[in-house]
Amino acid sequence: MRAPTLLSLLLTGTCNSVLAAGFIEDSSLDVLSRNFYLDNRERSPSNQPHKAEWAQGFIASFVSGFTPGTIGVGLDAHAFVGLKLDGGKGHAGTGLLPLDADGRSERDYSSAGGAVKLRVAKTTLSVGEMTVETPVFDTADKRLQPEYATGLLLDSHEIDALHWQAGHFTAFKNQNASSGHGDFDGYGASTRSGAIDFLGGQFFEGQPLGGALYASQLRDTWRQYYANLHGATANWGLDGNIYRTEDQGRAQAGAIANTAYSLAGKYSFAAQSVTLAYQKINGNTPFDFVGGDSIYLANSIKYADFNGPGERSWQLRYDLNLATFGVPGLKFMTRYVTGRGIDGTHAPQGGAYNPFDADSGEYQPLQGRGGRHWERDIDLHYVVQSGPAKDLSVQLSHVSHRANTAQAGDDIDRVYVVIEYPLKL
Repeated sequence: MRAPTLLSLLLTGTCNSVLAAGFIEDSSLDVLSRNFYLDNRERSPSNQPHKAEWAQGFIASFVSGFTPGTIGVGLDAHAFVGLKLDGGKGHAGTGLLPLDADGRSERDYSSAGGAVKLRVAKTTLSVGEMTVETPVFDTADKRLQPEYATGLLLDSHEIDALHWQAGHFTAFKNQNASSGHGDFDGYGASTRSGAIDFLGGQFFEGQPLGGALYASQLRDTWRQYYANLHGATANWGLDGNIYRTEDQGRAQAGAIANTAYSLAGKYSFAAQSVTLAYQKINGNTPFDFVGGDSIYLANSIKYADFNGPGERSWQLRYDLNLATFGVPGLKFMTRYVTGRGIDGTHAPQGGAYNPFDADSGEYQPLQGRGGRHWERDIDLHYVVQSGPAKDLSVQLSHVSHRANTAQAGDDIDRVYVVIEYPLKL
Protein backbone atom coordinates (compact mmCIF):
# COMPACT_ATOMS: atom_id res chain seq x y z
CA MET A 1 0.00 0.00 0.00
CA ARG A 2 2.95 2.32 0.61
CA ALA A 3 4.08 2.50 -3.04
CA PRO A 4 0.71 3.58 -4.50
CA THR A 5 0.33 6.16 -1.73
CA LEU A 6 3.77 7.61 -2.43
CA LEU A 7 3.09 7.60 -6.18
CA SER A 8 -0.23 9.42 -5.75
CA LEU A 9 1.42 12.06 -3.57
CA LEU A 10 4.13 12.60 -6.17
CA LEU A 11 1.57 12.89 -8.98
CA THR A 12 -0.59 15.29 -6.95
CA GLY A 13 2.40 17.45 -6.14
CA THR A 14 3.48 17.47 -9.77
CA CYS A 15 -0.01 18.44 -11.00
CA ASN A 16 -0.27 21.20 -8.40
CA SER A 17 3.16 22.49 -9.41
CA VAL A 18 2.23 22.52 -13.09
CA LEU A 19 -1.10 24.23 -12.33
CA ALA A 20 0.58 26.83 -10.14
CA ALA A 21 3.07 27.61 -12.92
CA GLY A 22 0.37 29.35 -14.94
CA PHE A 23 -3.16 29.16 -13.65
CA ILE A 24 -2.47 30.32 -10.08
CA GLU A 25 0.77 32.30 -10.33
CA ASP A 26 -0.61 34.58 -13.07
CA SER A 27 -4.01 35.05 -11.42
CA SER A 28 -5.39 38.15 -9.71
CA LEU A 29 -8.31 38.88 -7.41
CA ASP A 30 -9.62 42.44 -7.18
CA VAL A 31 -12.51 43.88 -5.19
CA LEU A 32 -14.00 47.25 -6.08
CA SER A 33 -16.00 49.10 -3.44
CA ARG A 34 -18.53 51.35 -5.18
CA ASN A 35 -20.72 53.79 -3.26
CA PHE A 36 -23.35 55.31 -5.57
CA TYR A 37 -25.88 58.08 -4.99
CA LEU A 38 -28.23 59.14 -7.79
CA ASP A 39 -30.85 61.89 -7.55
CA ASN A 40 -33.16 62.36 -10.54
CA ARG A 41 -35.73 65.17 -10.72
CA GLU A 42 -38.13 65.47 -13.65
CA ARG A 43 -39.53 68.84 -14.62
CA SER A 44 -42.06 67.43 -17.06
CA PRO A 45 -45.35 65.92 -15.81
CA SER A 46 -44.73 62.47 -14.38
CA ASN A 47 -46.16 59.98 -11.94
CA GLN A 48 -42.81 59.98 -10.19
CA PRO A 49 -41.08 63.37 -10.58
CA HIS A 50 -38.38 62.62 -8.00
CA LYS A 51 -36.28 59.47 -7.79
CA ALA A 52 -33.36 59.15 -5.41
CA GLU A 53 -31.40 56.08 -4.29
CA TRP A 54 -28.17 55.50 -2.40
CA ALA A 55 -26.46 52.13 -2.41
CA GLN A 56 -23.19 50.37 -1.64
CA GLY A 57 -21.80 47.72 -3.94
CA PHE A 58 -18.84 45.34 -3.93
CA ILE A 59 -17.61 43.89 -7.22
CA ALA A 60 -15.13 41.00 -7.00
CA SER A 61 -13.22 39.95 -10.13
CA PHE A 62 -10.99 36.88 -10.39
CA VAL A 63 -8.79 36.49 -13.48
CA SER A 64 -6.68 33.36 -13.69
CA GLY A 65 -3.65 32.62 -15.78
CA PHE A 66 -3.50 29.62 -18.10
CA THR A 67 -2.30 26.09 -17.55
CA PRO A 68 0.83 25.16 -19.53
CA GLY A 69 0.59 23.32 -22.84
CA THR A 70 -0.56 23.89 -26.39
CA ILE A 71 -4.08 24.63 -25.14
CA GLY A 72 -4.03 26.65 -21.95
CA VAL A 73 -7.08 26.55 -19.70
CA GLY A 74 -8.16 29.37 -17.42
CA LEU A 75 -11.12 30.82 -15.56
CA ASP A 76 -12.51 34.32 -15.11
CA ALA A 77 -15.13 34.80 -12.41
CA HIS A 78 -17.03 37.68 -10.83
CA ALA A 79 -19.32 38.20 -7.87
CA PHE A 80 -21.39 41.17 -6.76
CA VAL A 81 -23.40 42.27 -3.75
CA GLY A 82 -25.43 45.48 -3.52
CA LEU A 83 -26.89 46.99 -0.36
CA LYS A 84 -29.53 49.69 -0.13
CA LEU A 85 -28.57 52.63 2.05
CA ASP A 86 -31.54 54.85 1.20
CA GLY A 87 -34.43 55.01 -1.29
CA GLY A 88 -37.94 54.24 -0.17
CA LYS A 89 -41.21 53.80 -2.04
CA GLY A 90 -41.95 56.84 -4.16
CA HIS A 91 -38.28 57.55 -4.79
CA ALA A 92 -37.16 54.18 -6.21
CA GLY A 93 -36.40 53.34 -9.82
CA THR A 94 -33.07 54.98 -10.65
CA GLY A 95 -31.60 51.68 -11.84
CA LEU A 96 -29.30 51.23 -8.85
CA LEU A 97 -31.49 48.63 -7.15
CA PRO A 98 -34.15 46.10 -8.23
CA LEU A 99 -37.77 46.77 -7.30
CA ASP A 100 -40.10 44.50 -5.36
CA ALA A 101 -43.78 43.87 -6.18
CA ASP A 102 -44.79 47.03 -4.30
CA GLY A 103 -42.40 49.26 -6.23
CA ARG A 104 -39.93 49.58 -3.37
CA SER A 105 -36.17 49.21 -3.70
CA GLU A 106 -34.92 45.82 -2.60
CA ARG A 107 -32.79 45.90 0.55
CA ASP A 108 -30.03 43.94 -1.15
CA TYR A 109 -29.25 41.84 -4.19
CA SER A 110 -26.34 39.75 -5.40
CA SER A 111 -25.07 37.83 -8.38
CA ALA A 112 -22.15 35.74 -9.57
CA GLY A 113 -20.91 34.27 -12.81
CA GLY A 114 -17.85 33.33 -14.77
CA ALA A 115 -16.36 32.04 -17.98
CA VAL A 116 -13.98 29.22 -18.85
CA LYS A 117 -11.29 30.32 -21.27
CA LEU A 118 -9.07 28.38 -23.65
CA ARG A 119 -5.91 29.87 -25.16
CA VAL A 120 -3.90 28.80 -28.18
CA ALA A 121 -0.93 31.07 -28.90
CA LYS A 122 -2.43 34.62 -28.85
CA THR A 123 -6.06 33.59 -29.37
CA THR A 124 -8.52 33.08 -26.50
CA LEU A 125 -11.99 31.55 -26.51
CA SER A 126 -14.16 32.44 -23.50
CA VAL A 127 -17.40 30.56 -22.76
CA GLY A 128 -19.81 31.74 -20.08
CA GLU A 129 -20.83 35.06 -18.52
CA MET A 130 -18.58 38.05 -19.11
CA THR A 131 -18.34 41.74 -19.98
CA VAL A 132 -18.05 42.58 -23.68
CA GLU A 133 -16.57 45.64 -25.36
CA THR A 134 -17.13 46.12 -29.10
CA PRO A 135 -18.79 48.91 -31.13
CA VAL A 136 -21.71 46.63 -32.14
CA PHE A 137 -22.28 44.96 -28.77
CA ASP A 138 -20.98 46.44 -25.52
CA THR A 139 -22.12 45.76 -21.95
CA ALA A 140 -22.33 48.87 -19.78
CA ASP A 141 -20.93 49.80 -16.37
CA LYS A 142 -22.95 52.88 -15.46
CA ARG A 143 -24.65 51.98 -12.18
CA LEU A 144 -23.87 49.93 -9.08
CA GLN A 145 -23.35 46.61 -10.92
CA PRO A 146 -21.79 46.12 -14.36
CA GLU A 147 -23.89 44.43 -17.03
CA TYR A 148 -22.85 40.95 -18.20
CA ALA A 149 -23.61 38.83 -21.26
CA THR A 150 -23.67 35.04 -21.60
CA GLY A 151 -22.23 33.37 -24.68
CA LEU A 152 -18.98 32.84 -26.58
CA LEU A 153 -16.21 35.36 -27.28
CA LEU A 154 -13.20 34.73 -29.50
CA ASP A 155 -10.43 37.28 -29.02
CA SER A 156 -7.21 37.22 -31.05
CA HIS A 157 -3.93 39.17 -31.22
CA GLU A 158 -2.11 36.79 -33.58
CA ILE A 159 -1.14 39.68 -35.85
CA ASP A 160 0.47 42.56 -33.98
CA ALA A 161 -1.36 45.27 -35.89
CA LEU A 162 -4.76 43.54 -35.70
CA HIS A 163 -7.04 42.79 -32.77
CA TRP A 164 -10.02 40.81 -34.00
CA GLN A 165 -13.08 39.47 -32.17
CA ALA A 166 -16.08 37.25 -32.81
CA GLY A 167 -19.00 36.60 -30.48
CA HIS A 168 -22.33 34.86 -30.01
CA PHE A 169 -24.48 35.95 -27.05
CA THR A 170 -27.92 34.80 -25.96
CA ALA A 171 -28.55 36.15 -22.43
CA PHE A 172 -27.92 39.35 -20.51
CA LYS A 173 -27.72 40.41 -16.90
CA ASN A 174 -29.03 43.93 -16.42
CA GLN A 175 -27.41 46.43 -14.08
CA ASN A 176 -30.01 45.89 -11.34
CA ALA A 177 -30.61 42.13 -11.78
CA SER A 178 -29.35 39.02 -10.01
CA SER A 179 -29.60 36.69 -13.01
CA GLY A 180 -29.32 36.81 -16.76
CA HIS A 181 -32.23 36.53 -19.20
CA GLY A 182 -32.66 36.65 -22.96
CA ASP A 183 -34.55 39.95 -22.93
CA PHE A 184 -32.11 42.80 -23.43
CA ASP A 185 -34.00 45.70 -25.02
CA GLY A 186 -33.13 48.63 -27.22
CA TYR A 187 -35.46 51.48 -28.20
CA GLY A 188 -37.72 49.19 -30.17
CA ALA A 189 -35.71 46.03 -30.65
CA SER A 190 -35.31 43.09 -28.28
CA THR A 191 -33.18 39.95 -28.04
CA ARG A 192 -36.11 37.89 -26.74
CA SER A 193 -36.44 36.12 -30.09
CA GLY A 194 -32.83 35.10 -30.51
CA ALA A 195 -29.17 35.95 -30.21
CA ILE A 196 -26.72 38.59 -31.30
CA ASP A 197 -23.61 37.62 -33.29
CA PHE A 198 -20.70 39.79 -34.37
CA LEU A 199 -17.33 39.71 -36.11
CA GLY A 200 -14.76 42.45 -36.53
CA GLY A 201 -11.47 43.92 -35.56
CA GLN A 202 -9.41 46.97 -34.68
CA PHE A 203 -6.45 47.96 -36.84
CA PHE A 204 -3.24 49.53 -35.51
CA GLU A 205 -4.67 49.54 -31.99
CA GLY A 206 -2.92 52.08 -29.77
CA GLN A 207 -1.21 53.76 -32.73
CA PRO A 208 -1.54 57.43 -33.81
CA LEU A 209 -3.55 56.32 -36.85
CA GLY A 210 -6.00 53.43 -36.62
CA GLY A 211 -9.48 52.17 -37.36
CA ALA A 212 -12.03 49.41 -36.90
CA LEU A 213 -14.50 47.34 -38.93
CA TYR A 214 -17.33 45.28 -37.38
CA ALA A 215 -20.52 43.55 -38.45
CA SER A 216 -23.31 42.16 -36.27
CA GLN A 217 -26.66 40.43 -36.60
CA LEU A 218 -29.53 40.57 -34.15
CA ARG A 219 -31.43 37.50 -35.26
CA ASP A 220 -34.62 38.22 -37.23
CA THR A 221 -34.24 41.92 -36.51
CA TRP A 222 -31.27 43.62 -38.17
CA ARG A 223 -27.79 43.47 -39.62
CA GLN A 224 -25.51 46.25 -38.47
CA TYR A 225 -22.16 47.37 -39.91
CA TYR A 226 -19.64 49.70 -38.28
CA ALA A 227 -16.48 51.51 -39.38
CA ASN A 228 -14.12 53.83 -37.54
CA LEU A 229 -11.10 55.89 -38.51
CA HIS A 230 -9.14 57.93 -36.00
CA GLY A 231 -5.86 59.80 -35.84
CA ALA A 232 -3.94 61.93 -33.38
CA THR A 233 -0.91 64.18 -33.11
CA ALA A 234 0.57 65.90 -30.06
CA ASN A 235 -2.20 68.52 -30.04
CA TRP A 236 -4.89 67.34 -32.45
CA GLY A 237 -7.23 64.37 -32.56
CA LEU A 238 -9.85 63.31 -35.09
CA ASP A 239 -12.37 60.47 -34.71
CA GLY A 240 -14.98 59.34 -37.23
CA ASN A 241 -17.65 56.66 -36.74
CA ILE A 242 -20.35 55.30 -39.03
CA TYR A 243 -23.08 52.64 -38.63
CA ARG A 244 -25.35 51.12 -41.26
CA THR A 245 -28.38 49.15 -40.03
CA GLU A 246 -30.75 47.11 -42.24
CA ASP A 247 -33.62 44.83 -41.25
CA GLN A 248 -32.97 41.07 -41.40
CA GLY A 249 -35.01 37.86 -41.44
CA ARG A 250 -38.50 38.31 -40.05
CA ALA A 251 -37.71 41.98 -39.30
CA GLN A 252 -39.36 41.87 -35.89
CA ALA A 253 -38.68 45.56 -35.27
CA GLY A 254 -40.06 46.47 -38.71
CA ALA A 255 -38.34 47.75 -41.84
CA ILE A 256 -35.01 49.47 -41.06
CA ALA A 257 -32.66 51.34 -43.39
CA ASN A 258 -30.61 53.62 -41.18
CA THR A 259 -27.20 55.28 -41.47
CA ALA A 260 -25.69 57.04 -38.44
CA TYR A 261 -22.36 58.83 -38.35
CA SER A 262 -20.34 61.23 -36.23
CA LEU A 263 -17.12 63.21 -36.56
CA ALA A 264 -15.26 64.68 -33.58
CA GLY A 265 -12.21 66.93 -33.52
CA LYS A 266 -10.16 67.61 -30.39
CA TYR A 267 -7.52 70.27 -29.75
CA SER A 268 -5.31 70.00 -26.65
CA PHE A 269 -3.17 72.79 -25.23
CA ALA A 270 -1.33 72.76 -21.91
CA ALA A 271 -3.73 71.22 -19.36
CA GLN A 272 -6.84 71.89 -21.44
CA SER A 273 -8.67 70.47 -24.43
CA VAL A 274 -11.64 71.51 -26.53
CA THR A 275 -13.74 69.05 -28.56
CA LEU A 276 -16.23 69.84 -31.31
CA ALA A 277 -18.43 67.03 -32.67
CA TYR A 278 -21.17 66.62 -35.26
CA GLN A 279 -23.58 63.67 -35.48
CA LYS A 280 -26.29 62.80 -38.02
CA ILE A 281 -28.92 60.06 -38.24
CA ASN A 282 -30.23 59.35 -41.75
CA GLY A 283 -33.38 57.23 -41.87
CA ASN A 284 -36.99 57.00 -40.76
CA THR A 285 -36.18 55.06 -37.59
CA PRO A 286 -33.86 55.89 -34.67
CA PHE A 287 -30.38 54.41 -34.58
CA ASP A 288 -31.09 51.45 -32.30
CA PHE A 289 -28.81 49.09 -30.39
CA VAL A 290 -28.87 46.39 -27.71
CA GLY A 291 -26.23 46.42 -24.99
CA GLY A 292 -25.95 49.39 -22.66
CA ASP A 293 -22.93 50.96 -24.37
CA SER A 294 -23.29 49.60 -27.93
CA ILE A 295 -23.22 53.05 -29.52
CA TYR A 296 -19.82 54.55 -30.32
CA LEU A 297 -21.15 57.82 -31.75
CA ALA A 298 -19.64 61.05 -30.48
CA ASN A 299 -22.85 62.58 -29.13
CA SER A 300 -24.02 59.55 -27.16
CA ILE A 301 -23.35 60.98 -23.71
CA LYS A 302 -24.46 60.74 -20.09
CA TYR A 303 -28.26 60.73 -20.56
CA ALA A 304 -29.25 61.16 -24.22
CA ASP A 305 -27.86 59.44 -27.32
CA PHE A 306 -29.07 62.03 -29.89
CA ASN A 307 -30.05 59.15 -32.15
CA GLY A 308 -33.57 60.09 -33.26
CA PRO A 309 -34.69 59.58 -36.88
CA GLY A 310 -33.32 62.39 -39.03
CA GLU A 311 -31.60 64.00 -36.04
CA ARG A 312 -28.53 66.20 -36.41
CA SER A 313 -26.61 67.29 -33.31
CA TRP A 314 -23.58 69.35 -32.31
CA GLN A 315 -21.37 69.02 -29.24
CA LEU A 316 -18.95 71.43 -27.59
CA ARG A 317 -16.81 69.98 -24.80
CA TYR A 318 -14.13 71.40 -22.51
CA ASP A 319 -11.67 69.39 -20.35
CA LEU A 320 -9.24 70.68 -17.73
CA ASN A 321 -6.54 68.77 -15.83
CA LEU A 322 -6.01 70.63 -12.57
CA ALA A 323 -2.69 68.89 -11.86
CA THR A 324 -1.11 71.88 -13.63
CA PHE A 325 -2.58 74.08 -10.93
CA GLY A 326 -1.19 72.02 -8.06
CA VAL A 327 -4.01 69.49 -7.61
CA PRO A 328 -2.83 66.21 -9.17
CA GLY A 329 -5.61 63.71 -9.77
CA LEU A 330 -8.36 66.34 -10.16
CA LYS A 331 -10.07 66.70 -13.55
CA PHE A 332 -12.97 68.83 -14.73
CA MET A 333 -15.21 68.34 -17.77
CA THR A 334 -18.25 70.10 -19.14
CA ARG A 335 -20.10 69.66 -22.43
CA TYR A 336 -23.21 70.81 -24.20
CA VAL A 337 -25.02 68.92 -26.97
CA THR A 338 -28.01 70.16 -28.94
CA GLY A 339 -30.04 68.08 -31.38
CA ARG A 340 -32.88 68.93 -33.75
CA GLY A 341 -34.58 67.85 -36.98
CA ILE A 342 -36.13 64.72 -35.43
CA ASP A 343 -39.05 63.23 -37.35
CA GLY A 344 -40.37 59.84 -36.27
CA THR A 345 -43.69 60.08 -38.13
CA HIS A 346 -42.35 58.24 -41.20
CA ALA A 347 -41.31 55.11 -39.29
CA PRO A 348 -42.99 52.05 -40.88
CA GLN A 349 -46.45 51.60 -39.42
CA GLY A 350 -46.81 48.52 -37.26
CA GLY A 351 -43.07 48.28 -36.60
CA ALA A 352 -41.43 48.71 -33.21
CA TYR A 353 -40.89 52.45 -33.80
CA ASN A 354 -44.48 53.19 -34.90
CA PRO A 355 -46.74 50.62 -33.20
CA PHE A 356 -50.52 50.47 -33.36
CA ASP A 357 -52.27 51.73 -30.24
CA ALA A 358 -55.51 49.78 -29.66
CA ASP A 359 -56.92 52.39 -27.25
CA SER A 360 -56.74 55.27 -29.72
CA GLY A 361 -57.09 53.17 -32.86
CA GLU A 362 -54.08 54.93 -34.37
CA TYR A 363 -50.39 54.33 -34.95
CA GLN A 364 -48.22 56.01 -32.31
CA PRO A 365 -44.65 56.78 -33.43
CA LEU A 366 -42.05 56.91 -30.67
CA GLN A 367 -41.15 60.45 -31.73
CA GLY A 368 -43.07 63.17 -33.57
CA ARG A 369 -42.09 65.75 -36.17
CA GLY A 370 -39.86 68.70 -35.27
CA GLY A 371 -38.23 67.08 -32.24
CA ARG A 372 -35.38 68.92 -30.55
CA HIS A 373 -33.53 68.73 -27.24
CA TRP A 374 -30.29 69.56 -25.47
CA GLU A 375 -28.13 68.17 -22.67
CA ARG A 376 -25.51 69.77 -20.45
CA ASP A 377 -23.08 67.68 -18.39
CA ILE A 378 -20.71 68.88 -15.67
CA ASP A 379 -18.24 66.42 -14.17
CA LEU A 380 -15.58 66.69 -11.45
CA HIS A 381 -13.39 63.63 -10.84
CA TYR A 382 -10.65 63.25 -8.23
CA VAL A 383 -8.31 60.29 -7.67
CA VAL A 384 -6.10 60.16 -4.57
CA GLN A 385 -2.50 59.90 -5.77
CA SER A 386 -0.67 58.56 -2.70
CA GLY A 387 -0.96 57.49 0.91
CA PRO A 388 -3.29 54.96 2.57
CA ALA A 389 -6.22 56.03 0.38
CA LYS A 390 -4.27 55.83 -2.89
CA ASP A 391 -6.57 55.18 -5.92
CA LEU A 392 -9.70 56.20 -4.01
CA SER A 393 -11.81 58.16 -6.52
CA VAL A 394 -14.69 60.58 -6.08
CA GLN A 395 -16.86 61.63 -9.01
CA LEU A 396 -19.48 64.39 -8.87
CA SER A 397 -21.69 64.81 -11.94
CA HIS A 398 -24.63 67.00 -12.84
CA VAL A 399 -26.80 66.36 -15.92
CA SER A 400 -29.56 68.57 -17.31
CA HIS A 401 -31.75 67.55 -20.27
CA ARG A 402 -34.57 69.52 -21.89
CA ALA A 403 -36.78 68.41 -24.78
CA ASN A 404 -39.97 69.30 -26.60
CA THR A 405 -42.88 66.87 -26.86
CA ALA A 406 -41.92 65.67 -30.35
CA GLN A 407 -38.54 64.47 -29.06
CA ALA A 408 -40.41 62.51 -26.36
CA GLY A 409 -37.59 62.67 -23.82
CA ASP A 410 -37.84 63.76 -20.19
CA ASP A 411 -36.86 67.15 -18.78
CA ILE A 412 -34.53 66.08 -16.00
CA ASP A 413 -31.90 67.35 -13.59
CA ARG A 414 -29.74 64.54 -12.30
CA VAL A 415 -26.93 64.39 -9.73
CA TYR A 416 -24.44 61.53 -9.43
CA VAL A 417 -22.02 60.99 -6.55
CA VAL A 418 -19.79 57.93 -7.02
CA ILE A 419 -17.02 56.93 -4.61
CA GLU A 420 -14.84 53.98 -5.59
CA TYR A 421 -11.96 52.25 -3.86
CA PRO A 422 -10.16 49.31 -5.50
CA LEU A 423 -8.77 46.59 -3.24
CA LYS A 424 -5.94 44.41 -4.54
CA LEU A 425 -5.97 40.98 -2.91
